[in-house]
Amino acid sequence: MSEFAGHLTPTEAWDLLQANPDARLVDVRTAAEWQWVGLPDTSALGHEPVLIEWVSYPSMSRNVDFVDQLRESGVPTDAPLVFLCRSGQRSIGSATAATAAGFGPCYNITEGFEGALDENGHRGAEGWKAAGLPWRQG
Repeated sequence: MSEFAGHLTPTEAWDLLQANPDARLVDVRTAAEWQWVGLPDTSALGHEPVLIEWVSYPSMSRNVDFVDQLRESGVPTDAPLVFLCRSGQRSIGSATAATAAGFGPCYNITEGFEGALDENGHRGAEGWKAAGLPWRQG
């Protein structure tokens, strides 16, 4: 996989964040998701997640300033970055774009914050929250 470093489960991403003080979580969901669904809580690691929308709500149009905003966030270009979205799809695009811009290694967090839809059309059976990882209401 040359577009980015690879996929990590939410637990593997948390382990990487704990093991490497330079590693950062980049949450690429929308501001509405951060506010209404919740945020991963990395404060115990001495830093907050980096919040940069990959697409903007409600238009869901691509944030053309994503890479510039990532640079402006102050994350080191050589630090491991783990990208999180709702279900592990938007974070693939953001990890790919960050890798192409010289960041990394960059990883996609599979399952995202809430996971994919289940057979009843609900989220929450998998993902960051379901894994019992730290989070807080936005």
